[in-house]
Amino acid sequence: MRFWTGGYTADMGGGADGVGALLAGSMDDASAGGPLTYEGAAAPAPSPSWLARHPSADVVYAALEGIGKVAAFTRTGEATLARLGPAVEVGENVCHIAVAPDGGSLIASCYGDGRVVRVSLDAAGTPSNPVAGAPAADPYALPGEDMPANFVLGEASAPADDGAGLLRDFRASLAAAEEGRSVEEPAAPAAAPQGAGRVSHAHSAAFLPDGRVATTDLGFDLVRVWRPTASGLRPDHEIVLPSGSGPRHMVVHPSGHLHVVTEYSCEVFTLGRNREGRWVLLGGASLAAMAGDTAAELASSRDGDFLYAGLRGSNTIATVRVRGAGETVEPVALVESGVDWPRHHIIQRDTLLVAGQRSNDVTSLTLDLRTGVPGRVRYRAEAPSPTMLLPVG
Repeated sequence: MRFWTGGYTADMGGGADGVGALLAGSMDDASAGGPLTYEGAAAPAPSPSWLARHPSADVVYAALEGIGKVAAFTRTGEATLARLGPAVEVGENVCHIAVAPDGGSLIASCYGDGRVVRVSLDAAGTPSNPVAGAPAADPYALPGEDMPANFVLGEASAPADDGAGLLRDFRASLAAAEEGRSVEEPAAPAAAPQGAGRVSHAHSAAFLPDGRVATTDLGFDLVRVWRPTASGLRPDHEIVLPSGSGPRHMVVHPSGHLHVVTEYSCEVFTLGRNREGRWVLLGGASLAAMAGDTAAELASSRDGDFLYAGLRGSNTIATVRVRGAGETVEPVALVESGVDWPRHHIIQRDTLLVAGQRSNDVTSLTLDLRTGVPGRVRYRAEAPSPTMLLPVG
């Protein structure tokens, strides 16, 4: 089967020419388990670092990270694309796009300025009319700085009904295990939450089963929940994660739970709805990352039984098992990705494809469907500065 590839071009220090095309096995191989072949550029574009498909039209959207715009492309051949309308300006270093299930809009997340932007899509899928949502506020702001009324300074800086106690218990248990002491023994003093100097970095969006939208703010350690309106996004509530954890990407579990991977602390947190309909923290797990690692993509197996997180630095893939009704996660294994800087990966049946941004290649690893653990690298193809893999159909 064929995949579109995102990548960094010369404007951001990469070697890609735009959106690329990658063939895994033959076109009728739904498992993507065959040899990999990079087919070259499908459409020229400046640093299309993230790609997303329209749910019904044959249209692909690209986050042109270096110039802060979102562009649409329509398919013109087996492995070619053409620009659909002009690119739409959304914000500095746009790094993620999520398209609404009804195809009527998309959400662009901008790392550079923290903007979360709703872009309208017409019947043909052409983007227009970008509208930015309300800017985020730092829940860990120091006393005297502006803060939303529903934030409380302290260990978790979360409203009392949003799982702050569970968060404290989880972090205490994790810290105790890492330090080889009991939970009752005191931990080493933690660094005070940073106030001045923290910057908002919106990083991803996910459409939730209840019709709302979740976005991450990596700089402010927030998961923000919004209600879509006819013209934009209305803030609903926010979930605060530990200071410095850096929530990056999300996966919606088949059960409706939301899993969030954190770039800096290399953990996976699980969120769910309480009886009042607010999203709250349910628990989490460490990815057993090595010193200096930063987490990148989070992907799910088709049945939702396993999550896979890429760790840049050690260049590994962490396997996490999902238990219960989707609310519990636990680490299983850590394996070599076969690439340098695994920026993105995707599951296609029994195959895991990994994009190595710095090694300029894509690898495929076979998944053990019983244990969920990836095996050794099976195939490899050279591809310039890949940052994203997206199935064509």
